[in-house]
Formats: sequence, structure tokens, C-alpha cells
Amino acid sequence: MRPSTRLNSLPCILLAAGRGERMRPLTDTLPKPLLTVQGKSLLAWHLEALASAGISNIVINHAWLGQMIEETLGNGSQFGLNITYSPEASALETAGGICKALPLLKPSDYFLVVNGDIFTPNFPFEALVDKVSQLREMHPTALAHLFMVPNPVQHPEGDFYLKGAMASDQPMPDAEKLTFSGIGLYHRKLFQNLEIGQAAKLAPLLKEAMAQNRVSAEKYLGPWHDVGTPQRLQELNAVNE
Repeated sequence: MRPSTRLNSLPCILLAAGRGERMRPLTDTLPKPLLTVQGKSLLAWHLEALASAGISNIVINHAWLGQMIEETLGNGSQFGLNITYSPEASALETAGGICKALPLLKPSDYFLVVNGDIFTPNFPFEALVDKVSQLREMHPTALAHLFMVPNPVQHPEGDFYLKGAMASDQPMPDAEKLTFSGIGLYHRKLFQNLEIGQAAKLAPLLKEAMAQNRVSAEKYLGPWHDVGTPQRLQELNAVNE
């Protein structure tokens, strides 16, 4: 079965509401996810990859200069996608933004979340249909599946521990501490106790689910960059990946 047939029911939200303080002054007049790498905006890289994988229903949340995102991307037809927007008067943090967008995402269970300010060419989005099937078979049902990467220079301490196929915020024997890539699959139940429109961070929800052994994860070794500073953006534009 073609990926487009199997994946078009997996909704996806691209997170684009951050102010991008570390990227100033570039982000004083442009939303961070519209900054360009090798001639294309970070969001365009994601959208093209998602379209190629057959993930067609996209929600983009935004706050700072969000109207520029809508004017640039429109309804997504230029990418062969259906894009809707979840505007936030002020940024609601990651979990709060996801919660507000859930009525637009309309997930039956799992949905994909991708940070809008990362650069990860060649990420295998087309493989996610099999991953979702695996998550549905877990007992108890996994509430999240995180893609982790080796700790970059700017974040040497990492975020979570990975042992086997499970993630934890607590040290475990023979576990490797890695950095969360900003790409994950989430079950709608992870956000069921949040109030729409209220700011909320994602990490506490993940840690609570980890304590219940309900967060799986895997290590991703492909190209991945957190475009967090003007210097990192300049370096990406100085090389050809």
C-alpha cells in the first residue's frame, strides 16, 4: 500500500508559536520558522517532507508574527497539503498549544508533532504508520513516542534516558541519555486534563507518563539540527547537506 494511502489519516501539528528570542534580531521582523536554510524556510522543508510521506492534514499554531506564516503558506495547496491554523494571542507553551489545536487536529488516537524550528532533512516520516500500529499494540497504551538524538554541543546534558524502547526522566542502569528531537507521536489522552486556552508545558506531562512506563522512544541518527542561534543558521547555510 502506498504511503499516501496509509498516512493521510495521521494528523500533524507544526509548532510555530515561539518568539525565537535567541535568534534576534532576525526574529524581530520574521517568525523563526520562516527563516531560510539553503533557500527554503524551515516550515517549507517540513511541509515538503510531510507531503512526500503522504501526511496531508497539517495544523500550524502561531503567535508572534503569525499572520506572516499564514500569508506565506496559505491553505497549503502549493505543497499539496491541507493547512489550517491555530492562532494564539500569546504563546501557550508546547502542551497548551497542542491542546488548543486538538479540535482542529481531530485525532482518533495518535497524531504527529514536529517543532517548526528544527532542520531535519530526510527524516523518515513515511515509516510512522508502522510505528503508530506498534504503539496501539502496547499494553498499557503508549501515550507518547519520542524520537531522540545524540546530545548536540549546545545541549550536552540531554533530556531523557533511553533504555531499550522506553524513555524515562530517571537514570537507569545501562541507559543512554539523549536529547529530544522535537519530533514525537502523541496520544490525545496525554492532554485530556488540560484546559483549552491555558498555557502548559509538555515536559511535566511526559514525565508523568514516563513514571507510568507509557512513553516509548527510539534513537534517530540522521541529520538533525536545532536552529537556535544566528550562528547555527549561518553554519547550515554555509554547507550543503
